Amino acid sequence: MQRYFVTPAQFGQDKVSIDGEDARHIAKVMRGKAGDKLIVSDGVAREALAEIADIEIGLVTVNILEPLAMTHEARIQITVAQSLPKGDKLETVIQKCTEIGAVAFTPFLSERTIVHYDERKESKRLERWRKICKEAAEQAHRNIVPQVHSPLSWKQLLQSFNGYDAVYFCYEKEEGLQLRSAAAPWLASLPQEAAAKVMIVVGPEGGFSTEECRLAEEAGAVSVGLGPRILRCETAGMVAAACILYESGEMGGA
Repeated sequence: MQRYFVTPAQFGQDKVSIDGEDARHIAKVMRGKAGDKLIVSDGVAREALAEIADIEIGLVTVNILEPLAMTHEARIQITVAQSLPKGDKLETVIQKCTEIGAVAFTPFLSERTIVHYDERKESKRLERWRKICKEAAEQAHRNIVPQVHSPLSWKQLLQSFNGYDAVYFCYEKEEGLQLRSAAAPWLASLPQEAAAKVMIVVGPEGGFSTEECRLAEEAGAVSVGLGPRILRCETAGMVAAACILYESGEMGGA
């Protein structure tokens, strides 16, 4: 069943108003009609099975039939911090990690970032990233739309580490501690059903420098490897997120 996210202000007691591209999608793509059922969510605390009551140009009104439990989110809240890669790779990271279960994305600039970052173009790129995130969340039947933050400098990223319960710095030269060895004991020690905030830090195409690894560890991150094979920058975040959720029991793990 198709799912649509609206703002809390659009989510009334008995009715929900769907506008913009979502309204056009219902009317033109889905060829919706009165009586058709769909799921609506405010992305925060309310979700419901609803029925189309009226379709106008740019506006669809639906009647709430019954509330639904918001049970599709993991207790381990993962933020993927990704150094800006070339081309549309970040779009892939956002789309796939949203499907996996990440709750936020933090692009950043690092020593070997190749992309020329232009603040004047930031708003348009950010708008596109957030649109991709919303569509992926709807497709994956998420209860929330993950946040996509504005890009940070390397210094700002390091300062953000203290807002997380654990930060894993994915470093291809880490030959000792692997992600599972670092994360599994900590996840097992968490009280049952307890929530935790985790950041996964992934570098650009050229990886991180030794100095960046040192600074990240000084800021509180744990440097980890992701196995004996070198992963592409757009693959590493997906693998790390899936591993952590598996070890937490989210995907039938430990």
